Amino acid sequence: MDFIPNISFFHLNILFILGLALFGGTIGGRLFQKIRVPQVVGYIIIGIILGQSGINLISKEMITKFQPFNYFALGLIGFMIGGELKKDDLTRYGKQFLSILLCEGIFSFALVTVLLGVAGTFLLKDPVVAWSLALMLGAISSATAPAATTDVLWEYKAKGPLTKTIFGIVALDDVLSIALFAIASSTAKRMLGGVHENVFMMLWHPLYEIGGAIIIGMVSGYVLIQTIKHYHQKDRMLIFLIGTVMFVLGLAVAIDVSMLLAAMVLGVVVVNGLPHMTKQLFDLSKDFTPPIFILFFVFIGAKLNIQMVSPLLIFFIILYLFGQNLGKMSGAYLGAKISGAPEEVKKYLPWCLFSQAGVAIGLSIVAAHFLNDDMANTVIVVITASTFIVQLIGPPCVKLAITKAKEIGKNITEEDILESTTVDDLLDIHYPIIHENTPGDEIIHLFSNSPYTQYPVVDRQGHLAGLINIDGIKNSLQFGDSISLLLAEDVKDRFNHFVPSGTSLLEAKKYMDSFNLGFLPIANADGVIIGCFDRRMYKRFISSKLLELGGNS
Repeated sequence: MDFIPNISFFHLNILFILGLALFGGTIGGRLFQKIRVPQVVGYIIIGIILGQSGINLISKEMITKFQPFNYFALGLIGFMIGGELKKDDLTRYGKQFLSILLCEGIFSFALVTVLLGVAGTFLLKDPVVAWSLALMLGAISSATAPAATTDVLWEYKAKGPLTKTIFGIVALDDVLSIALFAIASSTAKRMLGGVHENVFMMLWHPLYEIGGAIIIGMVSGYVLIQTIKHYHQKDRMLIFLIGTVMFVLGLAVAIDVSMLLAAMVLGVVVVNGLPHMTKQLFDLSKDFTPPIFILFFVFIGAKLNIQMVSPLLIFFIILYLFGQNLGKMSGAYLGAKISGAPEEVKKYLPWCLFSQAGVAIGLSIVAAHFLNDDMANTVIVVITASTFIVQLIGPPCVKLAITKAKEIGKNITEEDILESTTVDDLLDIHYPIIHENTPGDEIIHLFSNSPYTQYPVVDRQGHLAGLINIDGIKNSLQFGDSISLLLAEDVKDRFNHFVPSGTSLLEAKKYMDSFNLGFLPIANADGVIIGCFDRRMYKRFISSKLLELGGNS
């Protein structure tokens, strides 16, 4: 216990708050899920309660200290989104993605810039300041938050043309936003007189930020692929994966390129360069990320400070939201129509691009570095407040869209089927069960006329007493004609493996795998064997279920 005095109160407080945020976020998410609202909204609400606008348990300074953690969460989100962009999908939907991306991003940028520029000119009485702010806010408005949007898609296991398009757009949206922001910020600097850049420098900055991120992601992805090829243990794969994501994020921050884009490119490279291990690798990521994502969204809520909002800022926020969402909705619809996208994409995609978060807030902070205090506060408050609003309305709108498009529950995996199925669904009550007093010749007859190769042996009470398999029968044949004198209890082998009725198929499958069993008896509440199932039955069941769900996709 000597180590306890060395732990400061601050460290204990951090641990306490992290635990409270995780526990509260999980409960909040679950409560909102019960009222059919995506759980990410619950995480943010809990963050607001714990943060600056609530009881201030999570202070601004504490959030600042956790900035590297937020980067890590964004990096994991970026990696997993990149993992959704398979080569076949990009080839098939590439034209559609590009058309929608350009229309929704540029429409939003143009509409927000014009609305805020005109309104700001009259209200601020300074056209230079007004249009400088409008340009930067317009560029930021083109970003779409991947985290909240994709969290809803994963939560409701969505699959279909609309879902594929959403993944493609939110993955590529930030590339366009970063490019527009780099150009807009360079123009704003020149207008404000802070920096005089030529056209070459205005073009070079976005090219550097985007190109550098792509190179980091591609090179790191190649190294990760070559490393993982030599390791198949899950723990080592996870360590290499998390280490690579951290390295990519750290290097991107160090050389001032887009870390989110670098992480996305890493995911794209891995999913297309290691297709046979993709499911295993990304399943590991999904098992690792839930607590990180909960904390990330709780911190987003905690960061919001409602007291900073003034009437003028409220008006700017309303104009920003109107321009951003009208631009995205009209642009998404027009882009989908131009590219000949499916009807469900044209109708429902405009409702799926509201959310903003990490990238938008990050760009607002970047903008604040070269603006005076008043302009910096305006940008940060407008983006922060509008981010909060669209983060609340965005996820429910995504859920509504994928529901209307009938894509909920279509992305079902084998594990999902196993979790929702019990052994009773596969139970064969006609599976032959041998009693201990069964004569040897009857056992031979059973093996000759039944497709199975192993059978449970039960005692007089029906409890499992052993096993007879094909090898045991072969050994008993050495007795020749006297085999009819033998009973099942004479030739049985030891076998004490069974599962009770009601056991999930996932648990039963893990049990079979751990003991390398070919079949598994099932017992009722009294321990009496009531039937069995084997691997062939399991494979037929899973194949038919996946085929059935695939046919409904």
